[in-house]
Amino acid sequence: MTFLRVTLAALGVMLALVAASCGGSTSVPEGAVAVVDGTEIPRSELDELVEIAKKGAEAQKQEFPKVGTPEYQSLQTQWVAILVQREEFRQEAEELGIEVTKKDVDQAIADLVEERFDSDRKEFEKAVAQQGYSMEAVRKTIEASVVAQKLFEEVTKESEVSEEEILAYYTQNQSQYGTPESREVRHILVSEKTADGKIDYAKSKAEADRIYAELQAGADFAALAKEESDDPGTASSGGKYTAIRGQSVAAFDKVSFELKTGEISQPVKTEFGYHVVEATSNVKKASVTKLDQVRASIRQLLLQERRNAVMREWLDDLRDRYEGKVGYAEGFHPPEVPDAPTETTETE
Repeated sequence: MTFLRVTLAALGVMLALVAASCGGSTSVPEGAVAVVDGTEIPRSELDELVEIAKKGAEAQKQEFPKVGTPEYQSLQTQWVAILVQREEFRQEAEELGIEVTKKDVDQAIADLVEERFDSDRKEFEKAVAQQGYSMEAVRKTIEASVVAQKLFEEVTKESEVSEEEILAYYTQNQSQYGTPESREVRHILVSEKTADGKIDYAKSKAEADRIYAELQAGADFAALAKEESDDPGTASSGGKYTAIRGQSVAAFDKVSFELKTGEISQPVKTEFGYHVVEATSNVKKASVTKLDQVRASIRQLLLQERRNAVMREWLDDLRDRYEGKVGYAEGFHPPEVPDAPTETTETE
């Protein structure tokens, strides 16, 4: 992943939560691609982003759409949509008193260098140069992502999760916090086939009986498994298998947990053929992770879901508030997003 995609990630998450802004009747002066509540977005900003994208594609030896093609036009409208949303966020941040300082941007860049370039500033600058970025463009892009993040924090700062919600989630998702019974076994699968490739159960049973008799006479289970088992997943390890309660076919599961440790079963029929099973360990009891051990992670999960929901509502409101305040130059208006179908109920 290029650093360009990384720096746009935070902004992109928010952009994905809302449809493209609706364009109004706002006139767009020559030399601009859009106007957002009186603020012009110059064509030069779009050209710079497209040129960066082109150089990034070339650096990765990827084909870039040719000028005049539908693909090129689509790329341009996508970038214009990002620039428009970026400007809307900037205006909203200003309205809410959110300030993004030089120090904020410096820190975001330092975090990026640490995360993506192992704190190697020279490697970061090399990537910047290879992808056609100027440091000014880098700062502008990262500043936009910082604005987006600060908006998210401000809009969702009062989101909370109650203890009752945490308990309800824990109870409803109990399977995620428990470990079922398990034990170590060995098994030998006999799966003789007929001419048409189906399992020949009669022949498989006869072979499994022979193997069982050899084991009863003292044959080495692991050696026989390597030589005789038709299970490619376990044969090479001498038939070793960790049986987890409820995760194997019923007959195999049943016998695996009924055997005494060290006991060998008589052949057991399943949809795969006949199995001879040896229990090699005691049954490990099922366990459940206590709520106290996962409370913090559940709280964080639910809180993030709550914040995302609050942010979606805010973005829906943002789109409504900018209705008629955004204008696009000819050819740069984003595709219309169809309204979601609504259900109607007839009443008498």
